[in-house]
Amino acid sequence: MKVFPLECIDLEKAKNKQFHLIDVITNHFRGNEILQTGDLGLVTGIYKPSVTAKVEKVLADFFGAEAAVLVRGSGTAAIRWALYAMVRPGETLLVHDAPLYPTTAVTVENMGIQLLKVDFNDIDAVSSILEKQGVKAALVQHARQKPDDSYSLSEVAAMIKQKDIPMLTDDNYAVMRVNKIGVECGADLSTFSTFKLLGPEGVGCVVGKKEYIDKIVAANYSGGGQIQGHEAMACMRGMVYAPVAMAIQGQVVDGVCHRLNAGEIKGIRQAIIVNAQSKVLLVEFIEDIAKNVLQMAEKLGAAPYPVGSESKYEFVPMFYRISGTFRATDPSLEKRMIRINPMRSGADTIIRILKEAMTIK
Repeated sequence: MKVFPLECIDLEKAKNKQFHLIDVITNHFRGNEILQTGDLGLVTGIYKPSVTAKVEKVLADFFGAEAAVLVRGSGTAAIRWALYAMVRPGETLLVHDAPLYPTTAVTVENMGIQLLKVDFNDIDAVSSILEKQGVKAALVQHARQKPDDSYSLSEVAAMIKQKDIPMLTDDNYAVMRVNKIGVECGADLSTFSTFKLLGPEGVGCVVGKKEYIDKIVAANYSGGGQIQGHEAMACMRGMVYAPVAMAIQGQVVDGVCHRLNAGEIKGIRQAIIVNAQSKVLLVEFIEDIAKNVLQMAEKLGAAPYPVGSESKYEFVPMFYRISGTFRATDPSLEKRMIRINPMRSGADTIIRILKEAMTIK
């Protein structure tokens, strides 16, 4: 199986992202403000907590964008509000010819958006289809949607923007893991969940052009819809620690993959690295033992399912079934393949749990 995982940043680049974010924070916050939890309510003139507004300015500056807004509903709502700001019901949205992320599909259906699909892996096909009239905007998912996806976000973005078409990116599982997210590659809006970046539950972020951000802000004017100051501070704190944590996680994935393919554990046909959706390890067994391994791994301390897919609660390794996309590619894989996300664990822990889980009946 040939796969093309995203190129993740190494530890040195991750440290630089952390340092850069801290530098931006100090340009917006006084020292005593950092040691507080933040305010509440609709502050006169900005109609949101003042600390939330400051954190949004930090995020905009960090990603080199005009504006940013924190929204309720995690990455799902961030994408929903971005689509609301960019596309009207009945208009045509260009997407990759692949299964749309389920929660995004719900938004598209409920908004009555028409989809025009093209294979983003074929840049000539993208150029050709953009010549057609009626494409209102484009949505590009940064993480891989299919096992054989190989497209470069920056190349696809350059082609779309060359045709002067508004573009938004779903940057979940990419922020703080890759060198540049969508808005840094020319997209008009980037969307992501801060819960996947060690932040609080249920908070999403949209960052990009002010004209679109203003529409989202105007539609979320009620007090109950605001991200409160303490939540915004928690988002920012999580993002400070996320890049280094994710870089270490990536190193562990690489290390475990190398050890398994070197034959450290008998009974494994191959181990491969994929983005499903985050960077994880797929382990294929020689025999159909996947179900039993998952059951035993949970008893040995591995998480059996995700919470927020790399949230602050997920620190033990996760041993989980393969994604629906891979099952659709080859249904038999479900019997002999699992995926492993190290989270905050080391390679030795993963190897130990996997080896023991394979021997316990």
